[in-house]
Order: sequence, then structure tokens, then C-alpha cells
Amino acid sequence: MTVKVNITSLGCAKNRVDTEVMLGLLRDAGYEITHREEDAHVLIVNTCGFILPAKEESINTILELVRFKESGKCQALLVAGCLSQGYSDDLAKELPEVDGFLGPGEVPKVASIVANVLQGKKTIQVGQPDFLYDHTMPRVLSTPFHYAYVKVADGCDNRCGFCMIPNLRGPFRSREEDSVFQEVQSLTERGIQEILLIAQDTTRYGLDRYGDFRLPQLIRRLAPIDGLKWLRLMYCYPAHFTPELIEAMAAEPKVCRYVDLPLQHADDELLRSMNRRSSVAEIRQLVKDLRANLPGMAIRSSFIVGLPGETEEKFQRLLDFLEEMRFDRVGVFTYSREEDTPAGRHLDQVPDEVKEERFHRAMTLQQAISRSIQQEWVGRTIPVLVEEEVSPGLYRGRSEREAPEVDGFIEFKGKDLMSGQWAKVKITSADDYDLMGEEINEPG
Repeated sequence: MTVKVNITSLGCAKNRVDTEVMLGLLRDAGYEITHREEDAHVLIVNTCGFILPAKEESINTILELVRFKESGKCQALLVAGCLSQGYSDDLAKELPEVDGFLGPGEVPKVASIVANVLQGKKTIQVGQPDFLYDHTMPRVLSTPFHYAYVKVADGCDNRCGFCMIPNLRGPFRSREEDSVFQEVQSLTERGIQEILLIAQDTTRYGLDRYGDFRLPQLIRRLAPIDGLKWLRLMYCYPAHFTPELIEAMAAEPKVCRYVDLPLQHADDELLRSMNRRSSVAEIRQLVKDLRANLPGMAIRSSFIVGLPGETEEKFQRLLDFLEEMRFDRVGVFTYSREEDTPAGRHLDQVPDEVKEERFHRAMTLQQAISRSIQQEWVGRTIPVLVEEEVSPGLYRGRSEREAPEVDGFIEFKGKDLMSGQWAKVKITSADDYDLMGEEINEPG
């Protein structure tokens, strides 16, 4: 009997790449991959352990999948990823239904771990989180066939005061440039048109391996690859955003006029307490330089409200900064107190009800900013990559200003289009996060 395996991937795109590598390794080991949980003999949850809501989602997903062991075909349930890395011993006691745990460093061993648990051997394999995949490893893509994530590095050395990622993913380590190039080339040969470069700190790429920031060089090398239409940068730590990187982005038309720039706050004292390496003045100058060199660029950022020591005055500085900067996309998160972090040990924690109130105030402000920016696109005609047909003659797609999974869509009327095709779309209306329009057919 062929053993069928299903993997549920939670958390960020970096985790998704690990999931895709595990799927490839399992496929090559003779297991059959199924998208239906009810058909799987082995269920794996690749978990996120970044903040409390992510941990809760991971635990709830595990508990939901337990029912397939009780009333389905499932013979083994495994928990992988960051939650296993940080909490495997506790989880093994609290969740006896789980047959095995593996940390991010054990990805290459997934097939042998599955074999062990199918033989009835309870397994906990959580070593150093030092795995780094390369172009030679198999991947089963879980994204639509026209875009893919490429992880250029793993781990993190920034040691932000609120974050456990260095404990869960290990130190920052870059892939070889040749390996990234060969993977992107292989993906485009398979029909992938959009590559999203990701890491815990994408702008740091190359520093550990080559002694300098090599993302500009990598961009210049990847851009000429045949078949590549869009190259998108995600998770760009602001302190490592060099003038050379801006120059490389501006010089390459295939680089999306888009950047994901997590800033976290806009008060200098809080930024220092978080061990962030950019001041508000430096951040302001970086945004100015990006917009001057890349006109029309969409900037996405994320901020944390309710950090230890965040007074009403400090929070107001964040609101003022949002209003001044007018970012195109913003994610706001309430601070999650994590053990073994400097911020978690602070005594001046902000009450939960204050965090929630500040979250809603920040999001309400950003919603109005986003609505205003969206309205500026009404009447323009832009190229759109088709994602799907949502109903007959109505399609959903993205321009270079929208990243998959985290941003809104462009919904438009069109005809005879398929996922992965391109359309010229005239924007006719806008709401807070999405644009609406109609396909413009070129004569001839």
C-alpha cells in the first residue's frame, strides 16, 4: 500500500518553503502527497511559534487533526517547525496523540522520521536549527504555478527585544549565490513568472558568507533570466537597506516597485529598547530615498502597538508617523509577551485592553490613508497578473503593487483569461484595500 501524506503549513512564507522541501523529500522517498486530510495516512503540521496567536493557531490545528486519527485513515500525526523547536517536550506531555516532533533543523530527515512513527516509534528530533536548503533539494510547490518563494537565507542575528526567532531558527546564514541563481532559473523554466525573495532579514543577504551585502549583486544576476517577469523583495530589514540596493532596484525593470519594510515603531526610545538599529530620522530618510528613486513604489510595513514602555505619547508618535509617511500597506500587531526575550522581562507591560484600543486606533487611521491612496489609481491602466476567475467574466489579479497572500487584489471584468496570464486593466473604482476595473483589449 502506498502511504499518503498531507502537510498543513502555518505561519510565514519562509515556513512554506520548508513545507515544500519536506513534500519533495517525502515524494522522492516513495510517499504519495495528498491535499485531502481525510485521505492521508500521515498528517504533518508545520507550525509557527512566533507570537501567542500563532502558537494558539498551531495548537488548535493539531487538535483539529487529531480527529482524523480517531475516525479516519490517519496512522500518524507529526508536528514540525518552530513550535516543535521551542516546546517539543511540553507538547509531548500535553498532546499524547502526537506521534512525533521535528524541529526546523530536521527537515532533511522527514522521510526517515515518518518511517519511524509508522512503525510505532514515538519520536522527538529537535536539534540545532541549522538546516539551509539549496537548489539540489526537491520541492513540491504549494503556490499557484505562476509564482514561487525563494528563500535566500535562514535564521536571524538581529536579536530584536520582542522576538524569539533567533532561538527558533538559529543564526543568520546565507545561501550561495550560485544556488539561488540555479533555483530561480529552474523555476522560471517550469513557468514561474514571479519570484519572491524571502528571508528573516532579506537585506542582510551575503554578509555572513561573502563579507558584504550581496542582495544588489544577486538582483542584477537574477533579473536577466528568461521567463522571469517580476522579482519581489520581502522582509527587508531597514538598517541593511543600502544605497546600492536602491540603485539596483531602480536599474532593473523586472524588480517590482514594491518593498516589504518592517519598521515596528516610530519612537526612538522604543526602537532602542527593541534593539532596532535604525532611528526614526534614518527610517524617514530611507523612505524618502526609496520614493525618489522608485516613483510609484508601494511600501508595505508592519508595526507593533502596546510594547512595554509604550506611553500614550509614544503611541501618538506612531500615529503621527503613519499620517506623515502614508504607507500603501500596513500591518498592525498587538505586542505579544514572549518568554526568554528582553521585552518579555520588562516590568512596564501595557494592559491588554490598552493594546486593543491602540490597535483599533492605528488601523482606523491606516484604513483612511489606504482608501485615499487607492482612490489615486482610479482612471489608470495597469498590467495585471491574473490569479483566478471568481465568477464568469469576473477575474482577480495583482499588479506589481500587490504581493500575494498579504495584500489586496484587483478585481476586474474580462474575457477568456486563465490563471497566470496577463491583462491590461483600467481601474474604475477602489475600496480600502482592493481595486476594481475592466480589461482593456488592445486593437489588433
